[in-house]
Amino acid sequence: MGLEKLLPCSSVQVATTVKNSGCDVFCIIDRDCLPEELEEQFKESRLMDKAFDSVVSCFKSYTLNVPVVYSPLPELSDYHDVRAYQQAAAKAMQRVVKAGFKSPLLLLPHSESFKNTELCTVLGALEQLYVPIQLREDVPDKSQQVKNLSVMYFSPHTADVVKEALVLESGRYVARDIGVGDPERMAPPHVETYIRDLFAGLKVTVVSDIDVLNKEYPLFAAVNRAANQVKRHQGRIIFIEYEPPKKAERTLMLVGKGVTYDTGGADIKAGGIMAGMSRDKCGAAAVAGFMQIVKEQKPDDIHVIAALCMVRNSVGEESYVSDEVITSRAGARVRIGNTDAEGRLCMADALCHMKEIALEKQLPNAHLFTIATLTGHAFFSAGEGYTIVMDNSVARQAQHDRILQEVGTSYGEPFEVSVIRQDDFDYNVGKVIGEDFVQCGNEPSSRIPRGHQVPAALLMQITGLDRHGLKSKQPLRYTHLDIAPSAGEYPKMPTGAPIVALAKVHLTKKVPF
Repeated sequence: MGLEKLLPCSSVQVATTVKNSGCDVFCIIDRDCLPEELEEQFKESRLMDKAFDSVVSCFKSYTLNVPVVYSPLPELSDYHDVRAYQQAAAKAMQRVVKAGFKSPLLLLPHSESFKNTELCTVLGALEQLYVPIQLREDVPDKSQQVKNLSVMYFSPHTADVVKEALVLESGRYVARDIGVGDPERMAPPHVETYIRDLFAGLKVTVVSDIDVLNKEYPLFAAVNRAANQVKRHQGRIIFIEYEPPKKAERTLMLVGKGVTYDTGGADIKAGGIMAGMSRDKCGAAAVAGFMQIVKEQKPDDIHVIAALCMVRNSVGEESYVSDEVITSRAGARVRIGNTDAEGRLCMADALCHMKEIALEKQLPNAHLFTIATLTGHAFFSAGEGYTIVMDNSVARQAQHDRILQEVGTSYGEPFEVSVIRQDDFDYNVGKVIGEDFVQCGNEPSSRIPRGHQVPAALLMQITGLDRHGLKSKQPLRYTHLDIAPSAGEYPKMPTGAPIVALAKVHLTKKVPF
């Protein structure tokens, strides 16, 4: 699948003037970045309208002979970040679409405070223009909100900025497609088809045989048990591998939670809280989006392996239930405490498999990740729009969490750092003979102290990763990303977070690990 098919419009191009751009509307977001032809009209508008610099407006420029959409930035404080530019660009595109324009020209601003302003502004516009996959497929006439997007900025590097934006956006586009698809359109078998089509040039391996799942991925198989009775809902673990042309210097191993619909299982989500649970696959969606960026960037010396754990947490006569004791791939006996805490189970065995590969093949500088919309606790702790990063001791010693936080903020994907403590490991220890660990308490994570750190510790315990810390003979870096706050809740579109930050840290930025 070509890059051009993973964009929300037919083309994104650079223009040097309004007249030669072919645009039907000119979009401006920064009052301090105006063409001379508009300065007088903006002064007059401010005198006439006190709200001119605080609300989106659309008017005709008679000097340029083109309609103008003005989506003003707020007055920036010390606490704003580059997202202010993304949001202003998104509002501009929203107004463009409402007005019926099809070929907007966006004037890119420059900021001394935020070094990635131009790139993030383009990404903000493209994000707003995304059209969900089912609408594109079912109503082709509505597959695009605009036909072309042009950008203008007086820099020799603008073309490079646009080129980079298109690669990053293609990854976010993939993540949105999988994340936004409803429980049927993006049921596990359909995700497999989408992935095979997208990554025809990479190695794709799919585990779907129920006997293999029961034997090698028993925790995943338990979650899959009820859904497995319906063919179109049967689970898949989808592996995607990129091998670099040169000898690998680093290895990235990513596992994504792909719960295509979360009923809660036997501990059912009652009281009207089930709506929106098709978004519980955004972790796997983000992993797929990251692999799309890898496919486009083709890093010379980075080996990347991804696992998408696609499963539906259905409810029925075959449902797994609380009090079951299931032995994980790593040999840990896990007592089920709540079937609505299925995310940690569906990822654990694939994470264990990644650990085994890293150790057995002695992969260089391996860094393992889990990415998941895992806990409501994370949402309430960090707030909407923020990913929580939790490093194990090995990754934390390298200051990975702080680097990711710094880079993420500079690209409009902010992180909050949480620390995994001994208390989190202690919480998960089994209470009676015959159980090594308890999967979860029987209350929602939002009501459990340290409710987003505890699952990260559990993932280490039931996979054996806790035995590969700083003092071990084979230390491994591991990071858990809880994207429940940042993935995008219905009715908003999935965001694709945090793949831009991950790509900038692990694919293009030289970091000390």
